[in-house]
Order: sequence, then structure tokens, then C-alpha cells
Amino acid sequence: MTPERAPQRREELPGALRNRVLALASDGLATMPEPQVPPPLRRAMSFAPAKRRKLIGQQLLQTLDADADFREHLSTQVRAAASDLAARVEAGDGIGDGDLKDAAALAYLLRPDGWQQLVDRAERQAADAAAAGVDLTGTVEKLHADLDQARGETKAVREKLRSQLDQVKAENAQLRRTLGETRTQLREAQGAAGRDRAAIEAVRRGADTAAREADAEQRRLRQRIDQLESDAAANRRALRDDREGENMRLRLLLDTVMESATGLRRELALPPSDLLPADTVAAVDPGVASQAAGIGRALLADDPGLLRRLLELPRVHLIIDGYNVSKTAWSDAPLEQQRSRLVSGVAALVAGKAVETTIVFDGADLTHAPGVTSPRHVRVRFSPPGVIADDLIRELVAAEPTGRPVIVVSTDREIAESVAKDGARSVASIALVKLLGLT
Repeated sequence: MTPERAPQRREELPGALRNRVLALASDGLATMPEPQVPPPLRRAMSFAPAKRRKLIGQQLLQTLDADADFREHLSTQVRAAASDLAARVEAGDGIGDGDLKDAAALAYLLRPDGWQQLVDRAERQAADAAAAGVDLTGTVEKLHADLDQARGETKAVREKLRSQLDQVKAENAQLRRTLGETRTQLREAQGAAGRDRAAIEAVRRGADTAAREADAEQRRLRQRIDQLESDAAANRRALRDDREGENMRLRLLLDTVMESATGLRRELALPPSDLLPADTVAAVDPGVASQAAGIGRALLADDPGLLRRLLELPRVHLIIDGYNVSKTAWSDAPLEQQRSRLVSGVAALVAGKAVETTIVFDGADLTHAPGVTSPRHVRVRFSPPGVIADDLIRELVAAEPTGRPVIVVSTDREIAESVAKDGARSVASIALVKLLGLT
């Protein structure tokens, strides 16, 4: 084995280099034989890369520091995944600045001769980048200051133009008064005998000029009024669209409440019973107490009977964490078969029922979502790139109006706790698997 210096602790690695080491180690972990993986890390081998780094990233780096055998097995997988760059790192070939971060991360995992120098060089590059970032911060702050100054100047110009507009309006009123006075003078001049025609013509020309100026100002003001009316109409349309969306949510909630009242009225039509409340007390008669032993038994979150009863609620929305359920039922099957089986089973379950159903699959690491046939009444969605399915499920729950029955099928405790705050009911994945008859 190649001689090593004492391993550098992970807290000393710059953030960018630490993230790259974690990414290489996480990808290599997924391809390792299971016996070579420490038991605490095995549960995350089948997770999506982003989810695996999120859940066990710190534990994985700690194991790399403490377990040399595990690091050696992992380095075999990392070397196979990046064979060209790994060969250059182990051979000590010149590494350019463009490949420095990846080469330093590989050197940290493979530990060839001179690996510490590559890590130190990457640290210096990160420090230089941080220093350059400080200069950029100063430039950004200056640009923000210039922007604030430009906004102040714009505000001043706007105030000046508003003042000029008020002045023009005052001048327009004055021109109207002048026009009226001029026309009066014209009529007096025409009625007066012996007045010079040249003076009368001059007065007429002045009146015509004043009239043209007044008409031009009136047209400009009318255009401004038309613009303001157009803006007001656009605002009214926007308010109407918002009101229609809110009415849709309220109508959905009202339909849910009305159907809930109808279901409650139907449920309260109970059959006659000879059992009385006093008969349920065990101290009175053991025989009667044994008959009432099942009364009030709460259904657990993994009980398919609980899910069956929840699906009977009116206007219910069933949201399913796709891979969480499919990997519970068919952990060894390819993802494409898992998706197809789950969608088909859920479609058969909700067929003929008024149940809105949405199945969410994790698409955080996908560039294009795979094609999945959506049966009638079943909505299939993939989370956008960079967004995990958990976040999309939270958005779907938050979009529902308060009071509508919403069921989220997932074994993820974080999902269960977060959707419960928005009024949704969480059910374990195994309950749906049992209800579909998959176990």
C-alpha cells in the first residue's frame, strides 16, 4: 500500500472541495458490494444520489476518516468511475487549474504519493477565489449604490414632470379663459362701427392660435385619460381573475362540507342495538365486557382498514409518495416496473370512487421525466430537476383549501410531520401495499 501522511480532517477541507469529495464517495458507495459497506451506511445505498448525500453525508465522511479498509474499498469504485483523471492523479501528471478541484477530491480518497500537495493547491485556489469574491462584493455594493442614486434621480424627475403637468393644466385653464375673452372681444369688435379691419384680423388670428393650442392640449389630456382608463380596466380584470380562483377554492370546500354532511347523515342511521353503555363496563359482567372489548379500538397508521375508511370521505385527495411505496412492495424490481405496477394498482383501487389521486415520483436527478401512462382519475407527477418529491408533496398539500380531506401515503417521518401542520392525514406506505394486496 502507498505510504500515507496522517489523513486531513474533513472540517479542514474548503466547502467546495468537501462537497466534491462527498459526491464522489456517495456515488461510489452505491456501486460497492454490500458486504464491504459498514452496516450503518447500507440502508442508503438504494437512495437517489441527492437524498443519499442529504441523509448520510456527514456520517459517510466520518467513516472515511475512521475506517481505512472502507476507504480502500471505496477508492476502487471511485477509481473505476473516473479512470482517466484517477490515472493522472496517481501517476503525478500535471493537473491544470480546470481539473484541480476534481483531482484534489480524487487524491483525498485514493491517497497516492503527493496527494497532500494537490489538496493544499486546491485550498489555495479556493482562498484566491474567495478573495476575488470580496472584490466582486465591493463592485456589487457600488452598483447597488449607483442603482439607489438612479432611483432617487428618477423619483426627482417624476416629481418634476408631475409639477410640469400641473402647470400645463393651469396654463390650459388660462388658455380657455383667454379664448373666451378673445371671442368676446371679437364679437365686440365686429359689432363696433368704424373699427380698423386690420385690428380685427389680428384679434382673429390670436383667437385662432389660442384655439389651436387649447385643442392640442385637450387631445393630449384625452390620450392620458384613455391610458388611465386602460390601466384601470387591466386592474379590474386581474382582480376578477383572483376572485374567480378564490371562488373555485371556496366552492370545492363547500362541496366537501356538503358531502361530508350527507355522509354523516347516512352514517348516523345506525341499526338497532341491544348493547347499552352500562353493558360495556367490565366490572358489572365479564361476559358483557368481553363483547365490548373491541369498542373504540384506534386504527394504526399502517392499518389498511384506516386507509380504506379515509378513502370513503367525500371529496378526498389521495397523495402518494411513489418510490416510497413502490420500494416497500418491489424493492428489487427496476424503477420502470415499480412505477407501472404502482400506477396500475392505484387506478384499480380508486376506480368508480370520487377520489382525486396524485402519485409523485422523485425527479430531482432527472433531466427529462420518463413517460408514464396516467389512467383516468390518476394524476402522475415527477418533481422538477433539483427538487425532491418531498417538497412537491408539501406544495400539493399547501395548495388545498383548509378543511378538505387530504391523505398523504408515505413512511417518511419528516413528510408526515410537515403535512400534518397543514391539516393532512399521513398513512404509512405499508397500509397501501396491504390494501392493494401486494403482501
